[in-house]
Amino acid sequence: MAKENVNKILEEKIESFRPGSLIKGRIVDVIKEEVIIDIGFKSEGVVLKEEFKSRMNELKKGEEVYVVIESLDPDTNGLIPLSKEKADIMLCWEQLEEKFKNNIPVEGVIFKRVKGGYRVDIGVTAFLPSSQTDVLTIKNPNEYVGMKTFFKILKFDTLRKNIVVSRKEYIEEEKERQKIEYLKSLNKNQLVKGVVKNIIDYGAFIEIEHGIVGLLHINDMSWGRISHPSQLLSIGEKIEVVVLDINLDKQVVSFGLKQKTQNPWDKVEEKYPVGSIVEGKVVNITDYGVFIKLEEGVEGLLHISELSWTGRIKHPSEIVTTGDTLKVKVIDIKKDEKKISFSLRQLEPNPWPEIEKKYPVGSVVTGKVYHITDFGAFIELEKGIDGLLHISNISDNPIKHPSEVLRKGQKVEVMILEIDPENRKISLGFKQLGENFKNKKGREDASDNKEEL
Repeated sequence: MAKENVNKILEEKIESFRPGSLIKGRIVDVIKEEVIIDIGFKSEGVVLKEEFKSRMNELKKGEEVYVVIESLDPDTNGLIPLSKEKADIMLCWEQLEEKFKNNIPVEGVIFKRVKGGYRVDIGVTAFLPSSQTDVLTIKNPNEYVGMKTFFKILKFDTLRKNIVVSRKEYIEEEKERQKIEYLKSLNKNQLVKGVVKNIIDYGAFIEIEHGIVGLLHINDMSWGRISHPSQLLSIGEKIEVVVLDINLDKQVVSFGLKQKTQNPWDKVEEKYPVGSIVEGKVVNITDYGVFIKLEEGVEGLLHISELSWTGRIKHPSEIVTTGDTLKVKVIDIKKDEKKISFSLRQLEPNPWPEIEKKYPVGSVVTGKVYHITDFGAFIELEKGIDGLLHISNISDNPIKHPSEVLRKGQKVEVMILEIDPENRKISLGFKQLGENFKNKKGREDASDNKEEL
């Protein structure tokens, strides 16, 4: 049984010895211009030494090499003719096919320009179409001849001995590979250098290494207030930014600029404690108050109610203008919400405790009508201090509008009905003066009529 197996193996081995077969042999001798090789056949084989090309002077006895059987008929010396060059080509085709199947790049040299492209030596001759030569527009086709580079195999046909390669596809895939590797190497909070490629309303696109473009959002540009990215950046400007986030799946990176410096709100309570007097610049005025900038990134609100102890201010612009420098008092800090509240009126004593003593409830005072509305009239008792004479407190007789009894600029006696120091309000009465008021009003009207005559 063992003898039959041995015979079968020998038969199979003998059958493999055919002209054109690729086999492995072992160098047994190197004689002048020939290399003698043991191929396991009844006769040894011979290869011209020149077929080993650059390795001619490095051949050693016992070294294994691949060869192709040229013929089974021995030469005059009884040796089987073999070819090392044909073996190299066959092995090269096998290796190239393997690389084609596994999408592995091959190295080669562009050696000749032909119609529609180039001839490339990748161990065998391949065709490189002009359209697959470069990612850039080809301006000088001859400059590629002699170039040693890598290619991707696009088409592989063993039977027709036809191979089509692409340098362009290799470059694109290599760029993509390097891009992904670079993205993997990035870390959050890492500083990177880039160039401003584009500016939009909500931010700027920054290009860093390997063509990676990320967004620098307007909210991450400055700790302070900016209305448009162009206030800080310009297209083409070189810039250093902080990596805030990396999304490898989407290949997206987000950047920050303000994060290069410490958040000014971190120490705001130490720098501007509640109760301290600070100086700032008016940067914005609204109906409800004034925004004051203490430093870059730190702004606070001076509410309209904190402008003056009197309640007469209808709009902050009556007192301040944009660009003014003001001294104000810090009255509240909400660090987590990045809010500071200021007061201007608290830099002066509160006059209302004195007003309550000066105008006790029930006392009669003289004032001047300075504003009339549908619901009553405002009477100025002294500069900055006024009270409301409601329409219901003007007359015992029904009236549709306060102007039926009062006129702007008129001096009148009124009674203090109520004082609310906390809300800075004084309620006045007119009808509460009774007949004394009516008689006085009559005398004033008569006096007015004489003046008119």
